[in-house]
Amino acid sequence: MTTKLKNPDDYGRLLEDLKARIQASRTRAALAVNSELIGLYWDMGRMIVERQQTHGWGNAVIDRVSQDLRRAFPDSKGFSRRNLYLMREFHLSYREAGEFVQQLAAQIPWWHNVLIFSRVKDPAGRTYYLRACLQHGWSRNVLLHQIETDAYSRHALAPKTTSFQETLPAPLGEQADEMLKDPYIFDFVTLEEAARETDLERALLNRLRDFLLELGGGFAFLGSQYPLEAGGKEYFLDLLFYHRLLRCLVAVELKVGEFEPEMAGKMNFYLNVLDDKVRLADENPSIGVILCTNKNTVVAEYALRRSGAPVGVSEYQVTRRLPKELQDALPSASQLERELGEMLEKRE
Repeated sequence: MTTKLKNPDDYGRLLEDLKARIQASRTRAALAVNSELIGLYWDMGRMIVERQQTHGWGNAVIDRVSQDLRRAFPDSKGFSRRNLYLMREFHLSYREAGEFVQQLAAQIPWWHNVLIFSRVKDPAGRTYYLRACLQHGWSRNVLLHQIETDAYSRHALAPKTTSFQETLPAPLGEQADEMLKDPYIFDFVTLEEAARETDLERALLNRLRDFLLELGGGFAFLGSQYPLEAGGKEYFLDLLFYHRLLRCLVAVELKVGEFEPEMAGKMNFYLNVLDDKVRLADENPSIGVILCTNKNTVVAEYALRRSGAPVGVSEYQVTRRLPKELQDALPSASQLERELGEMLEKRE
């Protein structure tokens, strides 16, 4: 039986508030459990390392510990030989880094940690991926993709060609710089040598999930060939995004070829129209990103120096399809397989 209420709207708000409180409590409980687990694995790795160093024990002791712990805790799956080795490596990887990195590591899942300390050897790179996982909530697959494409170097180490810090208030300018990669790797796209901007745009939109993954966390897609009206004329912006963390619109122009100074002027125009006609009152100023095949850094810096608009220029890389005459000259997969089989038969 449903009870009738005098203020059903207020009941709806109450129910939503209760749901949010329950979800928040569950999230904190899950984080607490994860933090306790990471702390346990850290201590186990430390204790194993210390005993090995004190008594001169080799790695055979890890095999024995694994057997005894699994016998003592048959319901636990975390005490395999492999996992104990990983606990040891976990401690060895971070023991010089201090409490700061340990606290970061305790906030992400164990197998995220394993990916980071086993595949990234630079301490600053490890800290970058730990922070990014926390900030963007990356899954393991997304984290693996970011590591394999060296997002750290392209985000944190690559020299940026932008006017973000000169045209945006702090810390928004620094955050916008951190958002930008250089170059972007669109290896999921294959283009002909004579491809146009529209071909690149279509290819990226056909693989929108991969495109957003390469752009990085926080991007929400708003539209392609986004119409803008000014002075009774209509203009079309290649791609428009919203960045949740920066809380601003991000205009993206795609260029097949080298960066030219007039591209910055056109982007400046788009950003002015976006700020006047699309941006909401509580949002930060819109920013622009020009993606081109290559750029002359000196030319780009001169073009942006006094533009007054927050614009960044980055290169991108795609897979180029071989010309047909070269494709015809190359052996097919079946031919290669047949020739390889013949070679193996001759060796036998």
